[in-house]
Amino acid sequence: MPTPRDLLDELHHRQAQAEQGGGPERIAQQHKKGKLSARERLDLLLDPGSFTELDRFVAHRCTDFGLAAQQYPGDGVVTGHGRIDGRLVYVFSQDFTVFGGSLSETHAQKICKVMDLAVRNGAPIIGLNDSGGARIQEGVASLGGYADIFLRNTLASGVVPQISVILGPCAGGAVYSPAITDFVFMVRGVSYMFVTGPNVVKTVTHEDVSFDQLGGADVHGGTSGVAHFVHDTEPECLAAVRALVAYLPQNNLDEPPALPEPAEAAADRAERLLDVIPDHPAKPYDMHEVLRLVMDPDSWFEVQPDYAGNILTGFARLGGRPVAVIANQPAVLAGVLDIAASLKAARFIRFADCFNLPIVTFEDVPGFLPGVTQEHGGIIKHGAKLLYAYCEATVPKLTVITRKAYGGAYDVMSSKHIRGDVNLAWPTAEIAVMGPKGAVEILFKKEIEQAPDREAETQRRIDAYTRTFANPYQAAARGFIDDVIDPRDTRARLLDALKTLATKRDRNPPKKHGNIPL
Repeated sequence: MPTPRDLLDELHHRQAQAEQGGGPERIAQQHKKGKLSARERLDLLLDPGSFTELDRFVAHRCTDFGLAAQQYPGDGVVTGHGRIDGRLVYVFSQDFTVFGGSLSETHAQKICKVMDLAVRNGAPIIGLNDSGGARIQEGVASLGGYADIFLRNTLASGVVPQISVILGPCAGGAVYSPAITDFVFMVRGVSYMFVTGPNVVKTVTHEDVSFDQLGGADVHGGTSGVAHFVHDTEPECLAAVRALVAYLPQNNLDEPPALPEPAEAAADRAERLLDVIPDHPAKPYDMHEVLRLVMDPDSWFEVQPDYAGNILTGFARLGGRPVAVIANQPAVLAGVLDIAASLKAARFIRFADCFNLPIVTFEDVPGFLPGVTQEHGGIIKHGAKLLYAYCEATVPKLTVITRKAYGGAYDVMSSKHIRGDVNLAWPTAEIAVMGPKGAVEILFKKEIEQAPDREAETQRRIDAYTRTFANPYQAAARGFIDDVIDPRDTRARLLDALKTLATKRDRNPPKKHGNIPL
């Protein structure tokens, strides 16, 4: 009969076996590909010594195709909980060294367990994905496992933050779990996401395409918009996940984590705001500069920087408090709203509203992008998503109009009419139905055509329209703008507004859910 020490030795042996995954040779193969092992990734993601593993001895129950003889403790995924900057998170890390990280029934059950625990205990769930897909030998049981995960992703949405990190292949049905989550990270040369792989694409459409061209990190970071963050290495990527978590609350009932308010920003930062807006209204400028000068120093954390560059989304801190920032970018397409920009901003706004992050909008928008491609692509429907998201949001909403606010885009960008709480404008703001040139060409078409000098008459009318409408004072006179402010006072006014709105209570009418124009 084994003694207690014998049993303890067996435990230690089994633990060591579980930590080896598919074994040293397969871990070495991972390293040759420039990839880390499942446990190495968790070591980088979590605070040192904070990881507690669950279900390390779980094994698959499949007896078909010789799998009964192939048993690996943990069944291809490491699950548990740990800490990031001392705050609880639940994690799973798929292990490509075990059956290519393929998802079996028990593999899925392990993931579902930590997802349930995350929701029950109100903590973020972070998934490190590196899987060849469904375990073919298990058939429909594997497919059912995916569906179980999809359901939990959906039910957890808006309850706890969900973050997906793609660190290898993610193909077929597996892609839909990350797609439901709040943020997707990818790594160049390592991550791939696609519904059907290059071989199937070639068979069906006769297109020759590589893994990277079809679903690589840059494709999803800059073209499709599926990925929110793209990095060059796994350590850099996992460090960015830690940085993101620092802005997020644990769940939808908690407040975002505040830091001590930084020392008063240097006066020269505010002074530099006077030089940001060009003298000519048609000249571009970089909205990043405004954000750097107004927000807490070094606090800007941009989301989807390579997708729809005409609008900026990201997190920052204002007086130590995390806020969600949406800003038109005049340096790209004049900051116009198009399909991609509308989708990007709408999704981000809804996340912020789910998790109690005040929304700060910096507005310089000439309108919605015209053209056949946009109209046929559904700019009406997609633009409506942005409008819906702003209207639906009940968190504090602060807006600063730096320059243009024309047409329907003025309404959409968190205007007073759609429950903007504090709406400010700089003296350079232009708030009107449309730009001066377009307006006079419509209003005074006949007079211009009959004038001896059409160019001079057009300019005269433009100057008159600009004096009358292309300024913030008509909107301020009607109370649509709360105040026209000195740009140097922007930070102070936003800080005051945040403190004033700390106890804001606003609710939408009781309903099962709205019907956003998807």
